[in-house]
Amino acid sequence: MPEELPQFSHAALEADILRLTREIREHRARPENGGMSNKEVVKQSIRAFTPTPAVPFGDMSQKATLSTDLDNAPPEAKLEVEYLLDMALHEGIEKANGEASKSSPFVLDAFHDILTDRLYPELKKRGIVD
Repeated sequence: MPEELPQFSHAALEADILRLTREIREHRARPENGGMSNKEVVKQSIRAFTPTPAVPFGDMSQKATLSTDLDNAPPEAKLEVEYLLDMALHEGIEKANGEASKSSPFVLDAFHDILTDRLYPELKKRGIVD
């Protein structure tokens, strides 16, 4: 499902990339994040845009198993993730992240995973991550 991002021409997304750059630098500066992969640093930085609600205990197993395979997810979940990705590209990561935080833990995690996969090549190209 990961795809190349279209050319960046949306002001909200460009502003979010600047903020994401700062978040990535902050995450890298923390000693406890020293062994974290670049992709995980990007994902954690995206999550920092909007605090996510606590996941009820009963939903934890669903999140852990479903988030690894969006291809087997219900069509509604796929559509919701695609909608959130489109929102992130056109209206900004913060707005999409806020909307995603209202969704199920699976959709939220899948959104973060796929957004990370889509943003990572652009961040690498810009020299923000290695």
